[in-house]
Amino acid sequence: MTHLPSILSFNSVVDSCQDTPEQVLRYRRKISGPLLDRIDCHLEVPPVDFDALSGEREKGAETSAEVRERVMTCQTLQKTRQGCLNTELTPKQLEQYVTLQSDSKKLLEQAVNRMGMSARGYHRILRVARTLADMQQQEAVQMAHIAESISYRSLDKSL
Repeated sequence: MTHLPSILSFNSVVDSCQDTPEQVLRYRRKISGPLLDRIDCHLEVPPVDFDALSGEREKGAETSAEVRERVMTCQTLQKTRQGCLNTELTPKQLEQYVTLQSDSKKLLEQAVNRMGMSARGYHRILRVARTLADMQQQEAVQMAHIAESISYRSLDKSL
């Protein structure tokens, strides 16, 4: 069987994995739910074409320094608001700092039920949504933040 990174991106055209999609899915099912619950974001990242790597930076794209500055600003906001980073919030604190509108609650409920998510997975979605709102310097977590956070749980959907 192939190594884990190939499994996580088996749809790649350039991927070295020779297994059938069924074999990959069977192997991915062996990854324990509790392990996946401890990973905030499950993303498939396609390979980058050599020309894109060797060319000039895309016009308007942020530099690493600019991204770093946005992250530091976000972390400062979190520490000021709650005394810690979002990743350190307890479930009780999440209730305090993530107040959802009814449409957001309904979307989250549907996702949890459809994906058979655990309490840990549910709390991870809330933490990531809170961080997405913070990165946009928005006080309230919006439905778009919940939807984006849910989209980062792709392995929950496929198992």
